[in-house]
Amino acid sequence: MDEEHRFGVRQKERLKKLRSEADILTMTATPIPRTLNMAMASLRDISLITTAPEGRLSVRTFVSEWNRAVVHEACLREIRRGGQVYYLHNEVRTIEKTAEMLRELIPEADVRVAHGQLPEHELERVMLEFYHQRFNILVCSTIIESGIDVPTANTIIIERADKFGLAQLHQLRGRVGRSHHRAYAYLLVPDRRSLSEDARKRLEAIESLEELGAGFALASHDLEIRGAGELLGETQSGMIDEVGFTLYSELLNRAVRSLQSGHLPETDTALHSGAEINLHAASLLPETYLPDVHMRLVLYKRISAVKNMQLLQELKEEVIDRFGVLPEAGQLLFRATGIKIQATPLGIKKIDAGPRGVRIEFIAKPDIDPGSVLRLLQSEPRTYRLDGPNRLRILGEMPDVELRIQAIQKFLNAL
Repeated sequence: MDEEHRFGVRQKERLKKLRSEADILTMTATPIPRTLNMAMASLRDISLITTAPEGRLSVRTFVSEWNRAVVHEACLREIRRGGQVYYLHNEVRTIEKTAEMLRELIPEADVRVAHGQLPEHELERVMLEFYHQRFNILVCSTIIESGIDVPTANTIIIERADKFGLAQLHQLRGRVGRSHHRAYAYLLVPDRRSLSEDARKRLEAIESLEELGAGFALASHDLEIRGAGELLGETQSGMIDEVGFTLYSELLNRAVRSLQSGHLPETDTALHSGAEINLHAASLLPETYLPDVHMRLVLYKRISAVKNMQLLQELKEEVIDRFGVLPEAGQLLFRATGIKIQATPLGIKKIDAGPRGVRIEFIAKPDIDPGSVLRLLQSEPRTYRLDGPNRLRILGEMPDVELRIQAIQKFLNAL
């Protein structure tokens, strides 16, 4: 099934019913949110083709407010280097008026029109003449979205780009740059301040992702903006933008695991991503140590996802090797993560360590022997004290963060 994004859920289900057993391979540059979500949730296999054809260059993309100077310069530059231009105006009522405007603006250009309401033979004739370079500007509707390759057409100007979806913009941009020439895409919008929030996100995404093979990344942005839809229903976009894709995936995976183990998913229970550690001291990667904010976020994500001490040590060595000796706050971040790795299997929900002692909170049903906790309390009554049904305190003055870590470590080792 090629160009899978053009098929609706009903159509795809109908195709499946043509045979009782069918293997289905769908192909698309921009998978719809529902399909991409199913692939990311391991309900479907996914394979990416990321190697571009030899000599192919990425399409330079610009978002701009409409003005005559931009259109004139873009068209003239392409014509003077012997190329052709797509000018996309997606309203048949006014498409001839737009073509007339371009003829006046660029007298040296030969301008023709193509849209879906033309007679079939006339549309075919116009497209063949464009392919054979008998004119140089084609004013068209979105009928060109899945059309013939025109190697000499290397500039596309899209009017009212804010009205198109992210996948559609990517498909339209793919009409140019089909040879070894550098291609350009101009996304023209009215006053930027009048754009909706979603339209602004779509345009920012398509402008920032112009490298070859960006379809998967754009589809991921589309998934974030529109939501994943219903896995078993007919809706292809949904509302996961309210919670974010990562949290949605975690909730879905937890529900799947619960059902596989024979239990009903606990929808009212919060996700437990490990013990929360607060040492009341800066534990982070400072901006002076690592100025790139994207790289810092990537490292925070990797550090928080580490599940054992050996992997944490390897990651720490990698960071030192790449960026230099860790500052004190960075050292503390790794030590706090080490405490989290030790505390989480013991059923500890939160450790709050301040200058006046340490408060430890357990989950409702921790996987530890209550007898060992009682023996610890009895053996050192001046150090440990219960502070409620699921809470325990480590007593003492701890002005220095090193003393807090030692006290926590001693308690965890005792458990």
